[in-house]
Amino acid sequence: MKHLTLLLLLAAPLAADPWKLVWSDEFEGEKIDRTKWGFQVGNGFYNYDAKQWIHGWGNDELQYYTEDNATLRDGKLVIQARKESLHGCGFTSARMRTVTRQGETLFSQRYGRFEIRARLPVGQGLWPAIWMLPDHDPYGGWAASGEIDIMEARGQEPGKVLGTIHYGGGWPANEHAGGEHVFPEGKGIDHFHTYAIEWEPGVIRWYVDGTHYSTKTFWWSSSKRGAGGGEKPASEVEMNPWPAPFDKPFHLVLNLAVGGRFLGPPDQTTPFPAEMEIDYVRVYEKEGGYGDPAPRGEGVLPFSR
Repeated sequence: MKHLTLLLLLAAPLAADPWKLVWSDEFEGEKIDRTKWGFQVGNGFYNYDAKQWIHGWGNDELQYYTEDNATLRDGKLVIQARKESLHGCGFTSARMRTVTRQGETLFSQRYGRFEIRARLPVGQGLWPAIWMLPDHDPYGGWAASGEIDIMEARGQEPGKVLGTIHYGGGWPANEHAGGEHVFPEGKGIDHFHTYAIEWEPGVIRWYVDGTHYSTKTFWWSSSKRGAGGGEKPASEVEMNPWPAPFDKPFHLVLNLAVGGRFLGPPDQTTPFPAEMEIDYVRVYEKEGGYGDPAPRGEGVLPFSR
């Protein structure tokens, strides 16, 4: 009977893979494909709501981003952080996204599986990240329109990575939630790993090397604003309909930051140049579509506190 059962299992068709590849970059060329990637340059951005320049990308980061700190090598994208002075900053690095420097979206997608194989640098004050931002802030400024962090790591903590969502109202009414994956001994961020999310209506799941380590089904979004910026809603009427903000197209961002409030500055032990290597970026859609949003999970809405 055991042999018959085994034969029946072997003869049974394998379950179809629900994910279909729709966009990718394998980094096999000689130059970065500018039809897929743009660069953000500088050490900050202009906040049009606050009418002021925000230094350090809002996190007190120390690097100046250039187009020269990213290149292709041996079939991989290499983003390099260097200890060098440029425009008043003590470090340089690169921040790439699927949006041009002029703001034209080259690629974005609502829902799907987003998968990246990468090796990350180790050292105090190094902050590699693979993440996503919405096109055109449809619900208002950060984080009312959301942010999805597929992976971020603190270089001084090479044994784990984080997966996070940012949501809520515009700053300072923003909130976040996340989880962490801890690697087995000797298998930290300085090895190649595959980082992925599966994003469907009302649910986002995080994976490392196929291991599912976090799921989020609770968030909210409000476009309410006051004199000091974003404000938390006083009732559900002031909230954007579920599953906002994670119901609009998002584009990809790859960067290696130096310093900032998230992890502190580098020190004399930090090795430079430091490199973040990316083997590929692949994006999938779900065969057959996604259906209706899952109901909002358990959590406390801001007007219930």
